[in-house]
Amino acid sequence: MSFSSVNISVEAPIENQIQEISYDGIEIYQPPLTLSESLAKYAQKIDFSKTTDVDIKKEEAVEEAKSDSDSKDAFQSSLWPWDSVRNKLRNAHQEICVLADVLTVAKDKRYMVLDPVQREPLETKPMVQIYARKKALAGAANVLLAGAEKLKTSQNEVARNRTTPDFHIELLRLRQNWRLKKVSNMIIGDLSYRTAGSKFMQTGTFEVTKAEEDEKIGSPPSSPLPGGGQPTKPSSALKVTIPSELQGVAYIEVLCQKDTEDLCSANINLLGSGAPSSNPDMHWQQKLEAAQNVLFCKELFNQLAKEAVQLQAPIPHMVVGNQIVATILPGIQIIIALRHSTSGDKKPEKPTPSKGEHDHVLEHSLHQLLREVHHKNTHHPFPHPATGPLGPSKKRMMAGPMAADRYELLDMTKQETLLEQIIKQSQHCLMRMRTGYVLDTLAKECRDPLISSHWNTLNSPTQSCVKINISTHGYDAVCRTPLVIHVGEKSLKCICRDGKVMNLSYEPQEFRDLIFNHITQHQILAVQALAKTMGWQSLANSNHLGSGPVDPLGNATSCLLASPTGDRIIAVRCEAQYGGMQVSVAHSPRSDFFPSRLVTERKWEHLGGQFRDVRLDRMEGRNFLHKMELLMASLTSNS
Repeated sequence: MSFSSVNISVEAPIENQIQEISYDGIEIYQPPLTLSESLAKYAQKIDFSKTTDVDIKKEEAVEEAKSDSDSKDAFQSSLWPWDSVRNKLRNAHQEICVLADVLTVAKDKRYMVLDPVQREPLETKPMVQIYARKKALAGAANVLLAGAEKLKTSQNEVARNRTTPDFHIELLRLRQNWRLKKVSNMIIGDLSYRTAGSKFMQTGTFEVTKAEEDEKIGSPPSSPLPGGGQPTKPSSALKVTIPSELQGVAYIEVLCQKDTEDLCSANINLLGSGAPSSNPDMHWQQKLEAAQNVLFCKELFNQLAKEAVQLQAPIPHMVVGNQIVATILPGIQIIIALRHSTSGDKKPEKPTPSKGEHDHVLEHSLHQLLREVHHKNTHHPFPHPATGPLGPSKKRMMAGPMAADRYELLDMTKQETLLEQIIKQSQHCLMRMRTGYVLDTLAKECRDPLISSHWNTLNSPTQSCVKINISTHGYDAVCRTPLVIHVGEKSLKCICRDGKVMNLSYEPQEFRDLIFNHITQHQILAVQALAKTMGWQSLANSNHLGSGPVDPLGNATSCLLASPTGDRIIAVRCEAQYGGMQVSVAHSPRSDFFPSRLVTERKWEHLGGQFRDVRLDRMEGRNFLHKMELLMASLTSNS
């Protein structure tokens, strides 16, 4: 069987090679070579070290012919003995000539150009490229969006069919809120407060493992809904193991006690009334929050107990079991107790239930103490080194250039402990409560004049400010006595109306006497201001009257007022005790003047007569100033 031969022509592909593929998917082809570039390309492929097949065949034929001639002339003698040498030298000379010609042709640019030829610049069209790139980007974006939509659809379908969340998603959420590390194929977490200078032996570590399938399925159902249905409670894919020391509920109880009477109390309970952390049905987030609450309370109490032993107070602090007893004022103690229960009860039993009200301000202040230390240790002021240990503060670094002395350096090293801050805040809380109680009692008992107090809302934990206004109803524009009180830790700073500054101790009776004194001064100043508006004259006034009975709460104040014609005189005496207002009236001329042989001139009859007391309780009027206004108006009209 014979096959007919078919001629096949092999040609070079018409398409050019791809030079570059841009990010938007456009393929840039290499332009075709010109004739000169093709010649240079083929010339570079010539290998002059190799000979062609024709030369090899010719050399073989010459060698065979030489071998035959040598065999024939083997018995013939050579005509010239140097003939072989001459032939070899001739061949060598020919090869050298050829080599020289090749070198001349290769080096001389007149015969051959081997340098690369520059390509002609391509004609670029910017708008065309922009449209092409936009089209390529739109195509790539459509592909990515379609793939993302498919992935999202598949993930939603898997999540819909799965009853428990993914283990890795749950672990990611856990790592976002808690510190984790991997130790020998185990995931360990940390709850400790080492950044707050903790030296507590409790490490606060917990273990995170993957929950088993039987635990997920065999979890008991939750409590039924009010409508009768069962709620769908999703189980977690993580299993968090808390150490037994951090299980349960813990809180710190703070109680200010005077002898056996509770003044105020506060409980620091970050978890609230939740279930203990040993409940297996709890979510891992609630378990960790409960454990961190227990660790926080233990850490805080441990540092307070350590500071109570180290501090040297006039009355030594006592640490007995889980209680710290410190004296803040004479006869008043602060008790800090740690309550921890690992049973199933929601709240641990308290051996001494508190009787006072819950103080939210004190609770907030105590709660922020350890948090503030933690924040200061983790947020150092700039500038500070990015790596390496932190050095001294900026104030201590500038101590040399600022020429700080020994006392300033000692002040820089001093730092208040947590227990000292708690005691100062408790002292201020007690002083603020006493000041408010005195003001409220006086405002309730004293109806004339009126006492109104305005507490500043922006206060520090150890200092508050209250502004007191003493005024009379209906006569606010006539006279008003302001008083500013700065409540500190163990003292009160009073700024009076005339700018005088008075420092009071922690005894509430001193502050009470000061308010009484300002009440008497207000009444006298208000009477004088009212008399001026009605045309009466102020003859004299005294804030420390020495005549009359001695006032047990201070000195009495008084003033003398004269009518516009001068025939009526009113004497006002104000005592610190309630109901101590005394008003007397004198007439001129004297009705009891009788001339005699000794006094014959009639001018002495214009002297004021004896003062007669006015019964203010029988007069009409809403308050003291209203009665005085009616009295002065009556005396003016009768003159």
